[in-house]
Amino acid sequence: MNALTILLLFLGAGLAFLVFNHDGGRTMGIDNEDFGRLIYLIPIAGLLGAGVLAGRRGSLNVVFRQLAIWLVIIMGLVVAYLYRDDARAVAGRVTAGLLPGTAVVVQTSDGSNEVIIHKTRGGHFQTNVGIDGKVLGMLVDTGASTVVLSYEDARKVGLDPKALTYSVTVMTANGRAQAAPVRLDEVAIGPIVRRNVRAMVAEEGRLDESLLGMSFLSTLGSLQMQTDELRLRD
Repeated sequence: MNALTILLLFLGAGLAFLVFNHDGGRTMGIDNEDFGRLIYLIPIAGLLGAGVLAGRRGSLNVVFRQLAIWLVIIMGLVVAYLYRDDARAVAGRVTAGLLPGTAVVVQTSDGSNEVIIHKTRGGHFQTNVGIDGKVLGMLVDTGASTVVLSYEDARKVGLDPKALTYSVTVMTANGRAQAAPVRLDEVAIGPIVRRNVRAMVAEEGRLDESLLGMSFLSTLGSLQMQTDELRLRD
């Protein structure tokens, strides 16, 4: 049995202990979180030891060079682990910049999820929203009392705009228009999902872009608007 097999068996046993003692909170008298860190450090120590042993075949300079290389690798892994949340936030900002309308999901200090919507070049908060299984580009509008779908988007999510009753007067960017009240089975932005959401469908040609209004936004735990981003928390 070689060293790699022994290492893998040790890691497997440690993970099994964590799984079986998950509800208890402690493994071998150690908090599960600390025990997990200990298991995490074992392969790092193995890599360091393998590097040192390999370096002993040469001169002392080779030994120190191999040791330095493995220390740099280990430090890089530790830094990547410690700053993983910041890395995800940076990746999210890059994604939002390259793909406008992409909502970025980050984890806050208390462990909850927060959705960040970045302002587009036009100065608006626009994002992709899941409506009844379809993805629509929508404008976040706190001035709209409900979610408002354009005539075309209503057709995309499976509604029949021609069969609706346009009995409600609304104000749009194109002026006064008539809208039909409907109920949407599901409205979702990232992990934030709401069901049976009150909405309206605007008359044909009266709304260029669907609006994510207060019938969805008012159900959130918090909505924080900053200079170039909008933060939504479930």
